[in-house]
Amino acid sequence: MKVVLITGASSGIGFETAKLLAQKGYKVYGAARRVEAMKVLEKFGVIPIKLDVTNNDSIHNTIDTLIEKEHRIDVLINNAGYGSFGAIEDVEEEEAKRQFEVNLFAVAKLIKLVLPYMRQQRYGKIINISSMSGKIPAYLGGWYSATKYALEGFSGSLRLEISDFGIDVVLIEPGSVKTDWALISADNLERSARGGAYEVTATKIAQGLRKRYEKDMMSDPAVIAKYIVKSIESKKSKAHYLVGFAAKPLVFLHAVLPTKIFDVLLKKFS
Repeated sequence: MKVVLITGASSGIGFETAKLLAQKGYKVYGAARRVEAMKVLEKFGVIPIKLDVTNNDSIHNTIDTLIEKEHRIDVLINNAGYGSFGAIEDVEEEEAKRQFEVNLFAVAKLIKLVLPYMRQQRYGKIINISSMSGKIPAYLGGWYSATKYALEGFSGSLRLEISDFGIDVVLIEPGSVKTDWALISADNLERSARGGAYEVTATKIAQGLRKRYEKDMMSDPAVIAKYIVKSIESKKSKAHYLVGFAAKPLVFLHAVLPTKIFDVLLKKFS
């Protein structure tokens, strides 16, 4: 039975992935700050474990606990992450740094702790949940997009470094996903821009987010979970899985259109 650790398992993509993997017979440790939010996962066989990815002691304790119980780890899914949307000018420096801490440095810390065990096993899969915003810029989401672009580069280099040890690195790059995070992002965006130079644009984008949420113009998290499981079960996983609502067409247009033309389209339809 393969042992899986998934972060950010209390809601959204992480919750659905933990549930699906447990149903398929994996031994799943679901990690998040809010352990109480993972109680429902226990009936599927998921083992909740408290983890604050911004706390070094919490990260070390999580891996130590898992290894003590299982003596191995086969799959690490780095799903915990967030974005505090707003104009680059409006987002406070500390908030920008925190996004990098959660979306990149916490990922690196967890990976560094599990690599010795995976290397010893000569097997492992590291699944990093990125975003299409790591492929194309996010309008009024520059800091979030920067963390995901960084995660893409980090993951590519890591894949080169550890492939000789039988360890694979996979990037999941979702488009718009229907989670509470979309509505929270809309609220934060409006709040960050209130009374400032970007207020009109921020209000428009926030309204668009809410509209797409209400009209189901976003992918269900369960859809993304299926691709994550597919990447784990595949003997020859792809390096990138670009999935979910609007991801493939937008990334394609970004690749083929002149940059300034794509910018106009992105601003018009955001």
